[in-house]
Amino acid sequence: MITKPIHQTLSVLHFSIAAIFVAGIACFSAAAQDFKTVADGVEHAQVRREVAGKPVDINLLRLDLRKVRLDVHHANDTAIGTATTSSIATKHRAIAAINAGFFRLDRSQFLGDAAGMLMIDGKFLSEAANDRIQLIINNGPSKTDVLFGRTALTQTVKIAKETFVIAGTNRELKKNEVVIYTPEFGPNTLTGAADTVEFTIIKGNIVTTNDGLGNTAIPRNGYVLSASGTMRQMLIDAAKQERYVALTNTWRELPAEFEKSRGRLDIVTGVPQLVKNGLVDITWEREKSSKAFVETRHPRTAVARLKDGKFLMITVDGRTEASAGIGLNDLAEYLISIGTIEAMNLDGGGSTTMYLKGRIVNHPSDKEGERKVSDAILVTPRGRK
Repeated sequence: MITKPIHQTLSVLHFSIAAIFVAGIACFSAAAQDFKTVADGVEHAQVRREVAGKPVDINLLRLDLRKVRLDVHHANDTAIGTATTSSIATKHRAIAAINAGFFRLDRSQFLGDAAGMLMIDGKFLSEAANDRIQLIINNGPSKTDVLFGRTALTQTVKIAKETFVIAGTNRELKKNEVVIYTPEFGPNTLTGAADTVEFTIIKGNIVTTNDGLGNTAIPRNGYVLSASGTMRQMLIDAAKQERYVALTNTWRELPAEFEKSRGRLDIVTGVPQLVKNGLVDITWEREKSSKAFVETRHPRTAVARLKDGKFLMITVDGRTEASAGIGLNDLAEYLISIGTIEAMNLDGGGSTTMYLKGRIVNHPSDKEGERKVSDAILVTPRGRK
């Protein structure tokens, strides 16, 4: 399985799960939160709790998905790059938004590369990683359906008699791999020249071959296959026999009702699952996260489905004296106390941001203020994307 770097720090102070659980859960109440209607189908609440002896500030958005829709948008509407949650929301005239998936945060040209599956309007931007939990969004004409699942898309190409598994989508090409680059990545593949061959493919046909140059232009009506190392010569040999490329997509664990709507799905990846069937179910080991990441108090962003069918967006402030952040066990218990039946954790830390009607309503923890992120989940009125 190909993994991608996650900028969230996963190894810091260690806390006892039992101590946090006992101290934290005693402070939570199942009483209704003080929600205020801010738009049709959108309610907002600000909650202050004491968790393990320290204050915690929580922002909640409760959404009626018959009146509003959810959309995932990547920064700059491409597969790489970053932008603030508020700027993404403003660009798309959203009522509200939160930061979404984990991503590559470094000084490379691949900044903003999603660390897990990312699909927007049925267009596949990034492959799944480490069986991580996903929010799958299906915007129908009268309502938005959401699913917490673990789907994956395997892509293969057949050239002549040879079949090649595509290792990644719209990301840095590594040694002995085949990676596909689609128009959503940008104008060029950003690959190096050494030991690389790239085929430009339009309507299933190889129209150009770029061997040993790299950084091939990506056609708006096709894609580029890039191969390195041992895979380079194998693709070259196959292409000498046949110029037609058959691309096959195979989905895993996508329910039938979502399968038939693949052309409009949005999928964003989190780490880890928090709640399943109304019970705490934190799957950090399955998702190759860490115990420290779960137990340590951080700012957090999460999404949840409530018993009454409404959808919840959550941010928890942290890393200040005013709000100490929260461990994921306590966050899961709090969400269950207010009626959650399913929930997952999204990117947190300095990325944690909630935007509502033109302003940031939480307190991002980075000293520079709101952090630029890879993608965001936006709330807009039904009928307008």
